[in-house]
Amino acid sequence: MSFKLIEKHRSFGGEQCKYRHYSEVLHCEMTFSLYLPSNKEGKKIPLIWWLSGLTCTDDNFSQKSGFQRLAEKYQAAVMIPDTSPRGEHVADDEAWDLGQGAGFYLNATQEPWAKHYKMYSYITEELTAIASSLVPNFSGAESIMGHSMGGHGALVIGLKNAARFKAISAFAPISSPSQIPWGIKAFAAYLGEDKASWKEWDASELVKEAGMPPILITQGTQDEFYSKHLDETHFLNNARENNVEYNKVEGYDHSYFFIATFLEDHFAFHMKHLR
Repeated sequence: MSFKLIEKHRSFGGEQCKYRHYSEVLHCEMTFSLYLPSNKEGKKIPLIWWLSGLTCTDDNFSQKSGFQRLAEKYQAAVMIPDTSPRGEHVADDEAWDLGQGAGFYLNATQEPWAKHYKMYSYITEELTAIASSLVPNFSGAESIMGHSMGGHGALVIGLKNAARFKAISAFAPISSPSQIPWGIKAFAAYLGEDKASWKEWDASELVKEAGMPPILITQGTQDEFYSKHLDETHFLNNARENNVEYNKVEGYDHSYFFIATFLEDHFAFHMKHLR
């Protein structure tokens, strides 16, 4: 495992770091960000994963949300991957909702995507090993959260690894990708036209299973993408037997102003299950 520190900033007593490495899974150079709390008492600390949405990189959450104050308050490390493979030799699309910046946190099976678009394996295997080596006094306790496409990623990765992640939360997630335009377009491209194969990457199918981690979802009523891409009905109908808290908040949109407003609720939720 080889990675290089390219930025480090003091923030609320901890350190906001940015790294670059060559991914053997994605076959390209990647960056990721990691916040390490001060941990002045030398205690074991948990790790929270954040997955960002369409068009984002690992910088959006670290620079816009102000999460560092909460990570320091709760003494939790936070890992922020990029949203897709990157580079001139990596397949892309002219549209903003497919290709680079739109990896959908799955393992693609179709050309020209299959070689590079393995974000699920990248996060759950390669980046997991790197995180374990970079977080001092890591307790081994992990949870996962995300926004929009990253909310989809958090739900899917958390549900597919229910024994690993203690809690899952999402802001305005794509919770039923097989039912909405963003997901249908991406799944058809990355996975092919056989919709049976889509179920493995659809949170509304995965949530049917017993023994899932507790889930918190927050959705703004003024979200411009809500009615077309983020409807929760199918997901919640399938999640009746599971522990899902779904909160609609009046007047909030899809932006980081929305995320920053409710982020402390999400951190408190995660820490309740990580300690």
